[in-house]
Amino acid sequence: MTNLLWIIIIIIVAMVLWLMFVFNSLIRLKNRTQEAQSDIDVQLKRRHDLIPNLVETVKGYASHESQLFEKVTQARSQAINAQGMGEKARAENMLTEALKSVFAVAENYPDLKASQNFLQLQDELSDTENKIQAARRFYNGNARDFNTAAEVFPNNMVVGMLGFKKFDFFEAAAGERENIAVKF
Repeated sequence: MTNLLWIIIIIIVAMVLWLMFVFNSLIRLKNRTQEAQSDIDVQLKRRHDLIPNLVETVKGYASHESQLFEKVTQARSQAINAQGMGEKARAENMLTEALKSVFAVAENYPDLKASQNFLQLQDELSDTENKIQAARRFYNGNARDFNTAAEVFPNNMVVGMLGFKKFDFFEAAAGERENIAVKF
């Protein structure tokens, strides 16, 4: 009888230790993923702060492009107010498209392209875009690690009970996945 009691106690202790290990490892992965998500937000905030300066600089040269500036301002506003990773991704992709239009308009104004202020803003925005890409890759890697840890057996049996949910990936817009046609 005492041997059976000891076996039951050992099994219960092993299960509690395993549950603690799973919980702690998932918490660690969740915190890393949330940190990575915060890194994206920091870079997006930097991008959002640069856009009004860029728009004002371009406005001085291309004042008749008011519809374009409204589009950029609206896209920026939607991106700032977006909630959740999926909505943020869609809003940021719309903002990227609007910014491409600003740079396309700038091509028509040689004085603007030569403006030191515009060139500096363009360089800062380009640097920010690179940092956003890196932050997105870092986030997606952490989200992958968390989701994998949550889905593998036997962790998947207790993940729901512990209150964990999968993280969405930050995905590119459909247009960004298409091949670019290069013509000479």
